Amino acid sequence: MIQGTQSDAGKSLAAAALCRIFAEEGWKTAPFKSQNMALNSFITADGKEIGRAQGLQAEAAGIEADTNMNPILIKPSGESSAQIVVHGKPLKTMKAGEYREDYYETGLHVITEAWKRLESSYERVVIEGAGSPAEINLNDRELVNMKVASITGAPVVLVADIDRGGVFANVVGTLQLLSEEDKERVIGIIINKFRGDITLLQPGLDWLENYTGVPVLGVLPYIEGLALEEEDSLGLGKYSGEREEADIDIAVISLPRMSNYTDIDPFVHEPDCRVRFVKKREEMGEPDIIILPGSKAVMADLAYLKENGFDEVLQSAAGKTRIIGICGGFQMMGESVTDEHHVESEVPSAEGLGLFSSLSTKLTTDKVTVRSSGTLHWKDRNLPVTGYEIHMGISSHSENSWIKKADGGVDGAVKGKTAGTYFHGLFHSDEWRFYFLNDIRKEKGLPPVERKKFQDIRESSFQRLSKVFREHIDLEKIEKKMMDFQKGVQHGKLEKKCCGNTAPE
Repeated sequence: MIQGTQSDAGKSLAAAALCRIFAEEGWKTAPFKSQNMALNSFITADGKEIGRAQGLQAEAAGIEADTNMNPILIKPSGESSAQIVVHGKPLKTMKAGEYREDYYETGLHVITEAWKRLESSYERVVIEGAGSPAEINLNDRELVNMKVASITGAPVVLVADIDRGGVFANVVGTLQLLSEEDKERVIGIIINKFRGDITLLQPGLDWLENYTGVPVLGVLPYIEGLALEEEDSLGLGKYSGEREEADIDIAVISLPRMSNYTDIDPFVHEPDCRVRFVKKREEMGEPDIIILPGSKAVMADLAYLKENGFDEVLQSAAGKTRIIGICGGFQMMGESVTDEHHVESEVPSAEGLGLFSSLSTKLTTDKVTVRSSGTLHWKDRNLPVTGYEIHMGISSHSENSWIKKADGGVDGAVKGKTAGTYFHGLFHSDEWRFYFLNDIRKEKGLPPVERKKFQDIRESSFQRLSKVFREHIDLEKIEKKMMDFQKGVQHGKLEKKCCGNTAPE
């Protein structure tokens, strides 16, 4: 099991690296995260919704993801409420206290049964924790860190982020706040995101091992440019808006409740694109593309756009700049959005941005989760596209639709340079993305650019991640520590517990 001293310490990528390495060595391997809180989600082949990190880790292991790999997904929808997704389908929206007090035992059962199914189907499972195991105010009823290590009988590797500073205090503090039983589970420490001369760090590593009694398994360097998506907003730092002299400027409006912003990842790896997140209308400038991303709370984010003057900016840019709305962003582009069933808010209706005068959206209690494909029409070309849909709402309009779906339906709306769609992952379709970007270049009097398929870039990232992990982490020590730990579990030195009771071996 991979746990961290804090959120965004690097747990997800460390787990992905081990999934890839174990698979490379011939083990039938799967990821597992009992409970994931994230707005970037993944759709399984059978149309279920799980955390995006587990979809990525399954891909690293060379398998199809399923809901046993992330049986509970929590999607925040307000300051203290969230939609609870169980085995890929929405259960209900709950307040934090309600979930913690009323759902704990049920959640524990759901997680344990999912683990049993996974454990019986795979030779190795790489488990990911969440946040920190040292959240002492939550640990009596937590469902994702040491409780899961106990249920599964797993040893724990602790990952710490040195890039933020205070790494020794983070590690020592985390270990000191663990119970004695939980400390025994920690078989090693990985220091992540190191930049600089390792010899200057070595005295600190020696001290850390001596002080804690836990071996340092290695120091991972800061790995730039991986085409592996983040699962929550803490990963937004990688979209730094570099390449200021890039030929194509892409502005993504940073919504407070933005979801599945990984839609824009392919642009980050295009040599002629600059991607930047815009939080104030004054930052917009004159981009070549404006993207309205998905949203977990359309009514609230629509109000945010109006309060901050983005409605005027978008209306002024329409017809001159390519504006693309995706999912919730698409819903906001119309004449109105209604929420009569209070799916997302207490506001029953709101006026949209008016970019499509005939478009109206009704938020519904039914959630669409499906992988989709079809043919997209843009200017004079018909291009194949794939994607996935995650939305609670139905949109109707009299605009031209620009995507003909493989199932015979249509998707989205287009008017000149303005378009909207329910297809997440649309720009991962290489042929369409190549044409879209080179068409902008043509319009600007620039020659076309040779581009790489995004899946090739992605696979290269998995290979690089595996290579770096092998070079900098003592895998032999991890292997030995794993085996020693399992022997300890089998000999009764540590209990393997299920739902609070010792489970039969």
